[in-house]
Amino acid sequence: MANVVFLHAHPDDEASQTSGSMARASREGHRVVVVYGTNGDHGEVPADLAPGETVVDYRRREAEASAQVTGTARVAWLGYADSGMSGWEQNSAADAFASADLDEAAGRLAAILDEEDADVLVAYDWHGGYGHPDHVRVHQVAHRAVELVARRPRLLEVTMNRDHMRRQFQAARDAGMPMDWDPDAPMDDGNPLGTPEDEIHWRVDVSDLVETKRAALACHRSQATDIEMFLAMPLEVFTAGFGQEWFIEPGREPGLVDGWWLDEPPVGR
Repeated sequence: MANVVFLHAHPDDEASQTSGSMARASREGHRVVVVYGTNGDHGEVPADLAPGETVVDYRRREAEASAQVTGTARVAWLGYADSGMSGWEQNSAADAFASADLDEAAGRLAAILDEEDADVLVAYDWHGGYGHPDHVRVHQVAHRAVELVARRPRLLEVTMNRDHMRRQFQAARDAGMPMDWDPDAPMDDGNPLGTPEDEIHWRVDVSDLVETKRAALACHRSQATDIEMFLAMPLEVFTAGFGQEWFIEPGREPGLVDGWWLDEPPVGR
């Protein structure tokens, strides 16, 4: 069995991006740990926030609830504050993740990797999928952390398949559905969403776990703008969008494998 650590930028990112793989790994008996770079303090303020309760308190409870859904054994925090999109004032705050000292942040993650004797670390692609500064920092921190640990884990990067999204977009438009979104439009950093298919190594089918993904997303209902949109999708549409998870494995030979990366022996075992 493997010890698998997932590094995410904010509480709720795990639900949309890797909760299927987290649940599958846990179901197979692997130890799953999720680490959040930020505490979610700049997220949407919950409508039912209790007197004296902070947004951070609330979102930590949501993260723990999501962990129960996916079978995650441990929830850990690097302890940084949210950053915003590119150019936002909060990005320069002393405790913002996006401006954190790289070695310090990577050291915090490395300490968790060592505690867990991690076999696998899952982070983000080079631009965090869509250029959010905190997501980009996840990529940078993960790559630095694996250089600092006692035993280097196998590193994977969750991403979105840009070509797959383009095919879905075209199919929807061909079916007469009104589409006002362009999958090739520049995102926050000026790059299109995700990664070209020929740069991706793994497609993991989690279509049998879409209800688990929906349940994990529902744990983060305080972030209503995105979460309610996802949950409002008909099951067929949700499955098309969330029924597979895509991963890059740096250093691996090119070629997309339709399979499960934990079927390969963990690094160093």
